[in-house]
Amino acid sequence: MKTISDFQAEIKETSASQVLQTTLNAIDANKDYNAVISVVKDRALERAAAVDEGTITGPLAGVPFIAKDMFNATDSVTTSSSNILRDYHSSYQATAITLLEDAGAILVGKANNDAFGHGASTENSDFGPTKNAIDDTKVAGGSSGGSAVVVALDIVPFSVGTDTGGSTRQPGSFNGVVGYKPTYGAISRYGVIAMASSTDTVGILAHTSRDVAVVTDLLANIDEHDQVMVPLDRSVESKPTLKIGVVREYMTDEVSEDIRRAVQSRLDKATKSANIQIEEVSLPSLPHSIGTYYILVPAEVSSNLARFDGVRYGQQKQGANLTDMYELTRQAGFNSENKRRILIGSFVLSSGYYDAYYEQALKVRSMILDDLNEAFKTFDILVGPTTPSTAFSFGEHSTDPVSMYLADVMTVAPSLAGLPAVSIPVGVDSTGLPIGMQLIGPQKSDFSLLKCAELMEGTS
Repeated sequence: MKTISDFQAEIKETSASQVLQTTLNAIDANKDYNAVISVVKDRALERAAAVDEGTITGPLAGVPFIAKDMFNATDSVTTSSSNILRDYHSSYQATAITLLEDAGAILVGKANNDAFGHGASTENSDFGPTKNAIDDTKVAGGSSGGSAVVVALDIVPFSVGTDTGGSTRQPGSFNGVVGYKPTYGAISRYGVIAMASSTDTVGILAHTSRDVAVVTDLLANIDEHDQVMVPLDRSVESKPTLKIGVVREYMTDEVSEDIRRAVQSRLDKATKSANIQIEEVSLPSLPHSIGTYYILVPAEVSSNLARFDGVRYGQQKQGANLTDMYELTRQAGFNSENKRRILIGSFVLSSGYYDAYYEQALKVRSMILDDLNEAFKTFDILVGPTTPSTAFSFGEHSTDPVSMYLADVMTVAPSLAGLPAVSIPVGVDSTGLPIGMQLIGPQKSDFSLLKCAELMEGTS
């Protein structure tokens, strides 16, 4: 497990160029995992040399990182792991990448993901699936599977992904690393290819919550290009007693016994090492969160993917007329999961069904937020398993897409409510696969939440 500090120590002992070369070698040595789908070699080498010369400085000077291939970046291919954007070169750069480069960090490559973020396993990438870092017969999780694996394999100390309904937390859990989703609007999404605009966030993966907090501190800055940004509360209040609510709906028999036992064990250890009060809390609306999510998100997906028509950018298939070109381009460029979500979204937004589905889902979304906010009147954080199972085998859910959607059942509620949440490793199951525990905090409490996560990590 190599943290940001470990990489900084190696840079100081050798050089940024030497550490970068080691990172590039590690990418090549681990190519069978299919976690990295493109390398930004020339620009990375130039920046590493500039760090060694002292012309590039900053708190992360020379530290390599990898970005999910949803982030536009200078001198790189940005495909969203989709055929429709294969070989597309970015014309501008995401704010998150710019802020990390301003801090001296070096982007070395793009990580594989489910195409346009549509999935929970990284099996839906048009560039092939990513293998789990612990067991290569299992999935990496998704949609930020590649971003989790590059950290778990110690290729880089941190990576950036996106989290719309659990896309950093779930693969973080599956690969034994920390996966974090910020408060909605805390980190600029400018330059990040949109999946569902009302829940999309820039996520961070690392080995420790402390490293996540370091990166979050650099990225959580107001950006005029993103109109929904909110400032975080950067103060971390030291409370005489930390009140933790264990969510009853997340600790049911539908969750693996190994996972429930690991979560409870970590909580028991925490109460022995710190002044922590733990109680069970019920959030009645949570069982409706997965259904609500898979009405609202496909609706936004169907709208956001309309721009990929072969006219403005990406692949283009010639047809007899403009309509033929649209149809042929989208038929060839979108995979089956992309098309499924477009169809679902178009259906719930269509005349006669908008009131019955979309408007009702919006009402339930408000109920979920109300339940969570009510719980935070009593508790500082809420906890539960990150996922109902550990990493599953390739193809296990290929014939039943709904069963794949249920992999997000623990993570979608904080996304619908715009709350910060983080998954931390808390053990392994009987087969040695990692188990994650999710911590959820009130809006804008990200730094306090990450401090609590760091406390929980220290009780392992």
